[in-house]
Amino acid sequence: MATLDKTALVIGATGSVGGEVAAALLAHGWRVRGLHRDPARAAREAVGLEAIEWVKGDAMSAAEVTAAALGAELIVHAASPPGYRNWAGLAMPMLEASIAAAKATGARILFPGNVYNYGPDAFPMMAEDAPQNPSTRKGAIRVAMEQRLESAGVRTLVVRAGDFFGPVSASSFLTEGLVAKDKPLKSVAYPGPREIRHCWAYLPDLAETMARLADIEATLPDQAAYQFGGHQVTGDEMIAALEGVAGRRLTVKRFPWLALRALGPFVEMLRELAEMRYLWDNTVLLDNARLVKTLGAEPQTPLETALRTALQGQGCLPLDQKAAA
Repeated sequence: MATLDKTALVIGATGSVGGEVAAALLAHGWRVRGLHRDPARAAREAVGLEAIEWVKGDAMSAAEVTAAALGAELIVHAASPPGYRNWAGLAMPMLEASIAAAKATGARILFPGNVYNYGPDAFPMMAEDAPQNPSTRKGAIRVAMEQRLESAGVRTLVVRAGDFFGPVSASSFLTEGLVAKDKPLKSVAYPGPREIRHCWAYLPDLAETMARLADIEATLPDQAAYQFGGHQVTGDEMIAALEGVAGRRLTVKRFPWLALRALGPFVEMLRELAEMRYLWDNTVLLDNARLVKTLGAEPQTPLETALRTALQGQGCLPLDQKAAA
């Protein structure tokens, strides 16, 4: 792909979303900087991102993010507290630092969004202008973040997607809920009615989508928003795809919602997962018509191929496995 002679600063490049977006931007010819408090450690540990220029800085510091963003056309704000820890206390200050940097440099902020913004009044299929009346704490924070971006006076690009999964994904419901991370794929704990469709976002596809939009960002509205449709499949279809990957029938178990709720007061990650039950009890899908009109098509890896790659990366399948005997 031709070099664009453009620079992107990625906040959260060592995370699952930020890392995939950084890799996609590099493949599209962007120069990519990664902000990290320990650049030397990031350079050692970020496999596949050797071409990144690592810059020392704290995502909570407006001055340090601004310094790192000098000369950049794009700031990818993929910073997220790991394991949902202290979202309320960290999410908005980190966003304010990126906004300050965008104001100082004129860069556009690329913000990976999700379905948390929406409540039952917007279900089952949401376009970009669907009402945002969330029923959860995380949803309220997400709405506040997008509202702040809209009022900040900077150029933005929001791309919303469903449940993330990929070969590197620390908090995916796929490997934190449906199957057991770092254990052989033998069973599935499905979280909701199996006839209901659910919205999944394979991270390499989502990152490629963001990179394609970033390539044409100068032609987009100053406040641009798109929905990534992803794989919109029923529980039965997801289980069948997992069985295709495993090459055998899998035991299907009931998801332990009651246990999550009981342990939630003591384990923050479990409490936050339990709050997401409504996404499994209802059809919650994203309308990608605007995205398809803009790009011509939405990148989509076949589901079994995406699941196989993701589960190999998460230690559930051997790296050389195509199908079990």
